[in-house]
Amino acid sequence: MPVRVTQGMMNTQLLSNINKNIKKMDREQAMLSTGRRINVPSDDPVGITYAMRYRTELGANAQYQRNVDTAVSNLEYLDTMLGQAGDVLQKVRELAVKGATGSNPQTAMDAIKVEVEELYKQLLDIGNSKFKGKFVFNGQLTDKAPYTATNAVNEATDNGVIRFEVGAGIMLPVNITGNQAFGDPTDPLVTDAMFKVVDDLVTNLGAGNYTAVSNAIDSIDTRMEKLLEMRAEIGARTNRIEFIENRLDDISINLESLQSKTEDADMAEVITKLKMSENVYQSSLSVGAKLIQSSLIDFIR
Repeated sequence: MPVRVTQGMMNTQLLSNINKNIKKMDREQAMLSTGRRINVPSDDPVGITYAMRYRTELGANAQYQRNVDTAVSNLEYLDTMLGQAGDVLQKVRELAVKGATGSNPQTAMDAIKVEVEELYKQLLDIGNSKFKGKFVFNGQLTDKAPYTATNAVNEATDNGVIRFEVGAGIMLPVNITGNQAFGDPTDPLVTDAMFKVVDDLVTNLGAGNYTAVSNAIDSIDTRMEKLLEMRAEIGARTNRIEFIENRLDDISINLESLQSKTEDADMAEVITKLKMSENVYQSSLSVGAKLIQSSLIDFIR
């Protein structure tokens, strides 16, 4: 049985087709303005899952990169502080060599003592160094100063290790404890604890004990060697972090490339399709205008 096509049906179909053309143009204009092929999940349900995964991995990788930057900063600061401690100890050693000369009068020994006392204070300042508001030589107790001015010769620091996650499952230590760098005076096996050695040197200079002053030189040399070992360890950690940093950069580039292939639109293709859609839309409006003009009066003519 033939179906009667009415003017209302034709108008409805016309409006439906025009709306489809408008929606198609709207989607293509959105791609053109954003530069992305996927702007809403319905654009590509499968592609959006990959895009979300890439964004998550990029976010995690960016956090690893921030951790790497912080780790490098911490290690560089530690290396600087240990270098300064080594320089101060070298000066203390030179003064100890002068003080060990048996021909020095007590006035000369007292003058050397005053200078060593100032260097002791400088070492204490280095031991209580802070980076970004945290004490760097007190293990995990970064909110507490490891040494006090009155009792540093008897104080041990916290031995906690601070680790940064610089990759999936990769935890890297970024601190050196005061016990490692300057010696633990509470450990009977440690004979070169820096603050105790320098404090005893001050006492022996004041007492004119040339033999004890001379013996202190060996302890100072041992502690300076350990400082160099700590600096070598920091250098090794820094080198490893640099390799990790390069790897993270490569991962970031790879993920961004995959994300771009999934999300980004081919602008030449989008512009071409948009122009075609605009032509179709204009054509549909032109045809619609002629269709809607038809009326009973037009047929009577």
